Amino acid sequence: MAQEKADESEAAQTQQQPPSPLAQSGADGSSTYFNQQVPIPQDDRQVWFSFRKLWAFTGPGFLMSIAYLDPGNIESDLQSGAKAGFKLLWVLLGSTVIGLLLQRLAARLGVVTGMHLAEVCHQQYHAVSRILIPLWGGVLITIIDTFVFLFLDNYGLRKLETFFGLLITIMAVTFGYEYVMVRPDQGELLKGMFVPRCQGCGPSQMEQAVGIVGAVIMPHNIYLHSALVKSRQIDRSSAKEVKEANKYFFIESTIALFVSFLINVFVVAVFAEAFYGRTNMEVHDVCNATHGLHADLFPFNNETLQVDIYKGGVVLGCFFGPAALYIWAVGILAAGQSSTMTGTYSGQFVMEGFLNLRWSRFSRVLLTRSIAITPTLLVAIFQDVTHLTGMNDFLNVLQSMQLPFALIPILTFTSLSSLMSEFANGLFWKIWGAVMVLLVCCINMYFVVIYVATLNNIWLYVLAAFLSIAYLVFVGYLAWLCLIALGMSCLDVFGRVQNDTMVLIEQRPEFDT
Repeated sequence: MAQEKADESEAAQTQQQPPSPLAQSGADGSSTYFNQQVPIPQDDRQVWFSFRKLWAFTGPGFLMSIAYLDPGNIESDLQSGAKAGFKLLWVLLGSTVIGLLLQRLAARLGVVTGMHLAEVCHQQYHAVSRILIPLWGGVLITIIDTFVFLFLDNYGLRKLETFFGLLITIMAVTFGYEYVMVRPDQGELLKGMFVPRCQGCGPSQMEQAVGIVGAVIMPHNIYLHSALVKSRQIDRSSAKEVKEANKYFFIESTIALFVSFLINVFVVAVFAEAFYGRTNMEVHDVCNATHGLHADLFPFNNETLQVDIYKGGVVLGCFFGPAALYIWAVGILAAGQSSTMTGTYSGQFVMEGFLNLRWSRFSRVLLTRSIAITPTLLVAIFQDVTHLTGMNDFLNVLQSMQLPFALIPILTFTSLSSLMSEFANGLFWKIWGAVMVLLVCCINMYFVVIYVATLNNIWLYVLAAFLSIAYLVFVGYLAWLCLIALGMSCLDVFGRVQNDTMVLIEQRPEFDT
């Protein structure tokens, strides 16, 4: 009897505990993106699929998909088309599918635990690993619009998501217009998309294939998606609601990435059809004949045309008229603005999660944007647009190096039954996830090695060697923890990985302070 009374008393205390602030994020203004949560309509009918519910869950996947449409991806697309024609479309398709399945893991982590990846890392990893992961007019406009966008969510979460849907629509319309105007060969396009080969490809084309994978699968997007799914009201103590949320978020992500894939295909196809195999001299002559203002961008020689985002717009203008140039510019502007915003959110989530900061939104935005925008502003003031393009290449390499810091943790934590309960990865997902993470990380490391080899400076090589040792040791540490989570408990000699009963976020008293 005494034991029953004690149990009843404990249950009553549990029920009287104040709700977790993470379930009511944004009440104090210290949380990013979650001033309010979107309610999910309840349906008494036992139906497998409901468009009403899908609409309620729609939003996070499309914001996540913006990372697949950022200027880095657009540049990778146009270079792929100009260098290899339609031959690498199958790489783009495969990378997008792999990205979708990795995003599925990120969304499941956020839905099941109520925490995003950075918060889980802060809670689960040792303190050392938490510490280690850590022109001019246009740049100034970017600073301003970043702050403006961050405060748009004060007018409603759904309005913010609608705004980004509008930006994606602008990209689809503008790049779709270029696609219709160029009228690429549909047979060659389908062949390049579904036949995995690259006949006649040399080192340049193979490097471009590696670059496509690096541009599509980005580390910050894993953190971002695991956080965005927290914006929906889900009862995480109900396995049925969690399962339903996982299903609808996966459907939404599939639709969003299909749209982003089509937009990327538009760009690849335009440059594959119109500019594959052309020389600088051909483009120079056409630009001169059409009174183009930037014909001097292309050397008067017979080397194969090399394009970036800036030159790509100029080439379109020379061959298809000023309308093509300005429509391209609008599409690139939409890509830049949307990726700036989602990148800002990613930075906020990572800062809050890893450092456990609960600053006001304005303080966090001011710090992170100041750090992020300073190098770009300096390059814009003292250099020219070609140096900004080179800076973009460097950032792609940096993102490739950071990829293990997202993919290894997401596979680790979604495989822990102590964290995910019945929603932990099964044997198939563990094996598939390990193979995909290893493949993607190796491809990206190859991309980094190629970039370092072009530096041609002995001191930079020495510095890269020392940094590589520290980097590989840390990645090895993360991989060791991941292997334990995947089931190799014999490696857990220090008892670092806990795999006991799951504790839901609503039941964690440390979040109720």
